[in-house]
Amino acid sequence: MSHPPVQLGTFPTPVEPAPRLAAALGLGPDDLWVKRDDLTGLGGGGNKTRKLEWLAGAALAEGADTLVTTGGPQSNHARLTAAAAGRLGLDAVLVLRGAPGRSRSGNLALDGLLGARISWAGDVDQSGLDAAAAEVCARLRAGGARPALIPFGGSSTLGAQGYVRCGEELRAQVPGLRTAVVALGSGGTMAGLVAALGTESVLGVDVGALADPAPAVEEFAAPLTSEKVTARRLRVRRDQVGSGYAALTGPVAEALRLAARTEGIILDPTYTGRALAGLAAAVRDGDVRPGEKTVFVHTGGLPGLFGHADAVAYAEEGAVTHDL
Repeated sequence: MSHPPVQLGTFPTPVEPAPRLAAALGLGPDDLWVKRDDLTGLGGGGNKTRKLEWLAGAALAEGADTLVTTGGPQSNHARLTAAAAGRLGLDAVLVLRGAPGRSRSGNLALDGLLGARISWAGDVDQSGLDAAAAEVCARLRAGGARPALIPFGGSSTLGAQGYVRCGEELRAQVPGLRTAVVALGSGGTMAGLVAALGTESVLGVDVGALADPAPAVEEFAAPLTSEKVTARRLRVRRDQVGSGYAALTGPVAEALRLAARTEGIILDPTYTGRALAGLAAAVRDGDVRPGEKTVFVHTGGLPGLFGHADAVAYAEEGAVTHDL
């Protein structure tokens, strides 16, 4: 059954030229634009707002009074689920991997400010996290609540419809767009863009959230487009994961510095930093070329930087004291 989305964000988000970043990457001054989905408005901004408009709309239509979702301790999706719940007058329960006390900053601080209750699942894989969320929902129902379980990362065919809209915005904002570059985590954001723009026009940079995210993109995108979408046809880079999802690699650290010092744009070390590092690599190997219009989709995630000790230390190294 289809349910209408609720309004949670401010759209369309702007598209800004990035000539200094383009030059640093080896592109022409008119080649690169940034889609500012970090400016969606809700709860600190970010791409999950578009998905949550559809997912929370369905939850409301089904009579839910509590939104439950899963993620890591610094999950952007968990933060925005808590923000959506607050906007809609619902409760929020976040089932997070790990244990309390390991991190007290970044998204976790905002989760608390937004009033979310947190259930710690321990050091489990995604299937264990899903099982823990199912148990939480069962306990809530036993207590008289009406929980709606929002999928990991907000990624599903329903949630991906939010990024179909984003792709439609891009078509209008950047005529002649050749490539939209986006972080690829749980798959829903890339899926919506693929459904709107086509497989050849979207480059996803794997961040390591799933063992292989391409099948998830195929699953979520296929029902939304008449194009035959298969995992093998997708443009996916898997060279920026490094030693794992939580690691800060050299190319990602350089991407954080480059975006900040050329355009005053702040990226995060897990998603957008990897996406820009992937764009830089794509320019070097010719997958993204000068003279073609390229859009970097900024999916937000700034609070996560402040929960990432290595990224904070790296950033602070640039703030050396000078006697003037």
